[in-house]
Amino acid sequence: MAEGNWTPSVSSNGAAAAEESPNMIVYRKMEDIVTRMQDEKTGVPIRTVKSFLSKIPSVFTGADIVQWLVKNLLTEDQESLHLGTLIAAHGYFFPISDHVLTLKDDGTFYRFQTPYFWPSNCWEPENTDYAVYLCKRTMQNKARLELADYEAESLARLQRAFARKWEFIFMQADAQANRVDKKRDKIERKILDSQERAFWDVHRPVPGCVNTTEMDIKKSCRIKNPHRTRKSVYGLQSDSRHPSPTHSTTRDAQPPTEEELKRQVAFLQAQLDRHRMKMSKVSESLIAYTEQYGDYDPFLCIPEPSNPWHTEDVTLWDTEASKEPSQSRVRLWSFTMEAVLKDPVGRDQFLKFLESEFSSENLRFWLAVQDLKRRPLREVPARAAEIWQEFLAPGAPSAINLDSRSYDRTQQNVREPGRYTFEDAQEHIYKLMKSDSYARFLRSSVYQELLQAKKKVKSVTAKRLTSLVQ
Repeated sequence: MAEGNWTPSVSSNGAAAAEESPNMIVYRKMEDIVTRMQDEKTGVPIRTVKSFLSKIPSVFTGADIVQWLVKNLLTEDQESLHLGTLIAAHGYFFPISDHVLTLKDDGTFYRFQTPYFWPSNCWEPENTDYAVYLCKRTMQNKARLELADYEAESLARLQRAFARKWEFIFMQADAQANRVDKKRDKIERKILDSQERAFWDVHRPVPGCVNTTEMDIKKSCRIKNPHRTRKSVYGLQSDSRHPSPTHSTTRDAQPPTEEELKRQVAFLQAQLDRHRMKMSKVSESLIAYTEQYGDYDPFLCIPEPSNPWHTEDVTLWDTEASKEPSQSRVRLWSFTMEAVLKDPVGRDQFLKFLESEFSSENLRFWLAVQDLKRRPLREVPARAAEIWQEFLAPGAPSAINLDSRSYDRTQQNVREPGRYTFEDAQEHIYKLMKSDSYARFLRSSVYQELLQAKKKVKSVTAKRLTSLVQ
């Protein structure tokens, strides 16, 4: 990068700069650039753009940012684009049309982040804060703030993790949404919503994007030169350009040099650091799991009804066989898709939901393959042929959507059918249902009405018992 006519200052004095962490020094440099960008006279031109039905306030284009950096820092176009992308990845400005924090040298509209959400404030949001935000998004204008797929999955996962205090989270989100709607006008509320969304795009980024809040110096050192060494399932495997002494043959065996030993020690240290987890993360995960499954652990809670093997009370068996599941069974379906498929009633409800969306062939195929694995060996070839003709053959009446790799392998396996002929296809369909259909099932009115109905029955029963006791 060429030297410009302006260099951002890190701090007002050297002593204060020495006390700041390396990350904070980087934040200060970027914030000095962003502050200069927002100058009314010499900064990036901010304007309100008229669209077809509404106005888009306080925006600028990606080309404006690149031109400003070229002019004020005397950089080339590619350097300016790279620098702008680094600043955008930290959330100092963001695109208003998507969740990917990158800079494009075109007419894409961007907006500056409010200093309240700048990384230098050392934000460390919790999962409960993210749950409140997503819950608040669902309450507001759905046409403008509809959740993305990964956000909907995160909301369902957080709802399962915080099932016991979800009512409190919902009340807090409702209070925040109403307070913002009453105190601010429509334009100001639109800007605030986009800035809050950009804050979470930094701390809970889109899957596959870089999370700048988790980058540390150890990770930077490991990815700085990734081709020096590579990991094997059996241990250390050096790059072919730098052969390890362990790979030398007996014919020319020589003691390792000092450089080779240092390289191996550095690699092993990196392996130790790579698999290390913070105790806070481990304990948080363990506590969340215990809270989620605590009501289903007979060591922690007395089972209701009682264990028939101890008390000779068959109520538990009758309840499990009943087509009217209890509230605990219905709530268990929201934990994992495995819980839905293991429960006969849950499986039927899930199948009815898929039928309403015209995608029941996925679950019917998965169940047919499960049944094939339990069939006697003499019945397997005929049943495998039936499954192929129904779900996978050209012009099949209930065709399923498979990727080319799974389809080719399944087509090859059908020539010599066995119990695991459709294993690849079944795994693909299972992942497809888990990532798409299952999340929508939990948000559907079918599941929510069933869950609320069981809650009402439980509350009415409790009131009747209370009145009888009194």
